[in-house]
Amino acid sequence: MSVCIIGAGTAGLSSARHAKQHGLNPTIFELSDKIGGTWVYNEKTGSVNGIDIHSSMYTNLRTNLPKEIMGFPDYEIGENEKSYIKSEEILDFLNQFADHFELRNHVRFNSYVIRVLKKRKKWQVLVKNVVTNQMECQYFDYVMVANGHYHTPNYVQLKNGHLFQGEYLHSHDFRHNGRFKDKTVLVIGAGPSGLDLSNIISKAAKRVFLSHHLEAIENTKFFENVSQKPDVRELDEAGGFFVDGSYEEFDTIFFCTGYKYAFPFLTVNSGIFVEDNCVQVLYKQCLNAKYPSMALIGLPFYVCAAQMMDLQARFVLSYFTGKNELPSTEDMRLETAKSMQTLWEKGYRKRQAHMLGVDQINYFTDLAETAKVKNIRPVMAKLHNESSNHFKKSLLNFRENIFKIVDDETFVQVN
Repeated sequence: MSVCIIGAGTAGLSSARHAKQHGLNPTIFELSDKIGGTWVYNEKTGSVNGIDIHSSMYTNLRTNLPKEIMGFPDYEIGENEKSYIKSEEILDFLNQFADHFELRNHVRFNSYVIRVLKKRKKWQVLVKNVVTNQMECQYFDYVMVANGHYHTPNYVQLKNGHLFQGEYLHSHDFRHNGRFKDKTVLVIGAGPSGLDLSNIISKAAKRVFLSHHLEAIENTKFFENVSQKPDVRELDEAGGFFVDGSYEEFDTIFFCTGYKYAFPFLTVNSGIFVEDNCVQVLYKQCLNAKYPSMALIGLPFYVCAAQMMDLQARFVLSYFTGKNELPSTEDMRLETAKSMQTLWEKGYRKRQAHMLGVDQINYFTDLAETAKVKNIRPVMAKLHNESSNHFKKSLLNFRENIFKIVDDETFVQVN
């Protein structure tokens, strides 16, 4: 049996490794000429040959999660005296992983997936080689979509945005802070990127205003030239008014407003649609309920990503290979609708449908128990949640923390 895997990043490599071990023959279509997905640095921004640059990596990036939770369950990141490591080290790790499990020969580089179409009992995959421009059509029994979700920028609409005469930029296109030298910058959004990049930008900028509505970070310490502001009410030619009535002038608006889930290669009848960043209809957030020979790996966020992707791959492959029997399409839809309703009752909005955070261990346990596969060690979620708290409370020096995993339940900070 054959399986098409879209993307040779963390999710795609993990999927391919487990597909091989289950006796499937994986073909990985990778748009770039390298393994590593979003961890591959590309100095270029915008698009090349009409195709958007995928990577959002910037220079001198260090992880905002400790390496102890960034490896796979049975293939960890090597020894390093630091917990927060350089992006290049993550890229090296993924290449080592690919070589260890002999995945490189399964990767078709420079391959742009144009269309994935259900044809009777097979998936027809139309692919373009971006170097030769040659088109090719292949058929597969299964599809695992692993194209990531940090590549299509999401912008928020600002009232009178057309009036502003300065520069607009999204974090996806950030590579160096030098472009902000001596400028005044308005950063929109206080997620992990907004918090981290506000300080990075401030090392070059004259002043930085961070606009957000999150109460949890009101006491977070920034560099002296970073000031927190509430949401923007409206813009004018030189700056903007905030909802508290204050006004500031700035040269650049820098959007740290996240990304859109985007699957441009899926046809309208694929069974998958996206509404306000809520991807449906997915059984357990990864199996296509309409056509369960397709899976989407890696959608949930604020998680131990590599650990979760490994578990999701094992989960869906237990159904692909017949080890487990799927519920009916109707039952999968009903369960999905029920779980979504639980989120709405908790006050979640659609764009938060795949946000797990402190609830991630419950999701992992559900996947593991449903498919009868090995769960992720609880210590991983515990350390993830603890390190996320450190990030918010100690933004200036959290990367100096060093952690050690003691056992399946316990970690310690050793400094």
